[in-house]
Amino acid sequence: MKPTRYITHLTLTGLAVAIAGCSVVGQQQGPGWEVDKEYRVTILHTNDHHGRFWQNSKGEYGMAARKTLIDNIREEVALENGTTLLLSGGDINTGVPESDLQDAEPDFKGMNMLQYDAMALGNHEFDNSIEVLRQQKDWAGFPFLSANIIDTETGKPLFDAYKIFEIEDLKIAVVGFTTESTAILGNPEYLQGLEIRKPVDVAQTLIPELRKKADFVVAATHMGHYENGDYGGNAPGDVTLARAVPGIDVIVGGHSQNPLFEPDEQNGTLILQAHEWGKYVGRLDLVIKNGAIVWSEYELVPVNLKKKVKDAEGKSIRVYIDEEIPQDPEMLALLTPFQEKGQAELSVEIGSADSDFIGNRKIVRNQETNLGNLIALSMKEKVNADIGIMNSGGIRDDMPKGLLTYKSVLQVQPFANSVSYVDFTAKELTEYLSVVASKEAGSGAFAQFSGVELTLKDGIATNIKVNGTPLMDNRSYRIAINNYVASGGDGYPKVTDHKNYTDSGYVDADVLVEYIQKNSPIQGATFAPTGAVKR
Repeated sequence: MKPTRYITHLTLTGLAVAIAGCSVVGQQQGPGWEVDKEYRVTILHTNDHHGRFWQNSKGEYGMAARKTLIDNIREEVALENGTTLLLSGGDINTGVPESDLQDAEPDFKGMNMLQYDAMALGNHEFDNSIEVLRQQKDWAGFPFLSANIIDTETGKPLFDAYKIFEIEDLKIAVVGFTTESTAILGNPEYLQGLEIRKPVDVAQTLIPELRKKADFVVAATHMGHYENGDYGGNAPGDVTLARAVPGIDVIVGGHSQNPLFEPDEQNGTLILQAHEWGKYVGRLDLVIKNGAIVWSEYELVPVNLKKKVKDAEGKSIRVYIDEEIPQDPEMLALLTPFQEKGQAELSVEIGSADSDFIGNRKIVRNQETNLGNLIALSMKEKVNADIGIMNSGGIRDDMPKGLLTYKSVLQVQPFANSVSYVDFTAKELTEYLSVVASKEAGSGAFAQFSGVELTLKDGIATNIKVNGTPLMDNRSYRIAINNYVASGGDGYPKVTDHKNYTDSGYVDADVLVEYIQKNSPIQGATFAPTGAVKR
């Protein structure tokens, strides 16, 4: 279905009044804009790119088609005497092996060619070390923004908090905010020396200051859009920010990866989000006059997305939901060597599976699956542990039946975590399992197990059996986990300071590859759910 354009003459809503009220402050400080002059500004945006620099197997999205689209929009806007800003809601990293193996170099260099103006730091920017993140910033050549991620050594933001763009004599401030959940979702090893403050707390002080420096304020955020502010078990998102902090004209968001085909207007703020992976480019056309938005038009422009239809013979075929966008030759020339290099490294066959192994996030984060059992077992055997435990948030895709390659595994486990282990007393194990088995279904913390079964009663693990044998008080038990959860990731108990903790140094994806190579073909029935946790 082709998205409809959202058009509003904002003098008919409360938004112009709210923004005009903010602009009075600007007038008292001396606004840059010329009285009664109309400024035409177009904000283009994407979010949650997650390594999709190349089009998918159906020819959808990809940065080459995105460049053609954005170039055309820029030309159109310029012909109407307008100016364009291109922003990202973050999470460029993690999701496609060809990108992950190359530290997202093709993605950031592609964004440089696309001439992004700024981006919010996402939580997945911290799947890599700060050194890699700084290298990515050099490749990108544009500001990485987050006002609430603080370098504890300097007491200042790790990168810039905001950047002010001058469009003729109109000043537009773009400020970045990152979800406070990054403290849980990011790799703890790479978050050392950083403080992640609550975005709302930072914004309540910073936004009034920006209103004095700029005529218009845009927040590029990676916080999530949750309808009516109902963020549930997540950290507060864009709706909460808009309601709590007046003076933000537009929020360009990300993190929750949902498409907003119409802006969500909250407290005089337009909230936008463009789904994920570059499937759409969000386009907000504005006319700003005397410090207020007097007209706007919004749409999500699909980037070669397709839908299924029946042809004349009744067969199901895929057709573009809009006109096909040609791929830009210059962008293709940049990206093709990266794609070919990635493909060469990933195409080596490692084994086969006789059935689908389930890693779909909607399933694996809610129930035991054969893939969760397989991963937990592979870690367990690698380090001679009694129990293997895998957080479902680290399982990123299905592993389909048939021939398996290194790419098949990296799509499932893209984070390059290492397998670690710790030897617990029976008491320590009971306490640990009580916390881990209680993790909420639907969250990335939801645990997959190998080698243990238990009953969870009032948040306490009881009737624990390890490999079929009841727990014995006089012996120790080794658990295998990845270093992410060992460090406290996903809210798991931190065990890296335990006297019996060891990081094996084995990369989790390599461990799974090795298991598949040794045990191929992998039998789905062997790993079928058994009800490890009874509630």
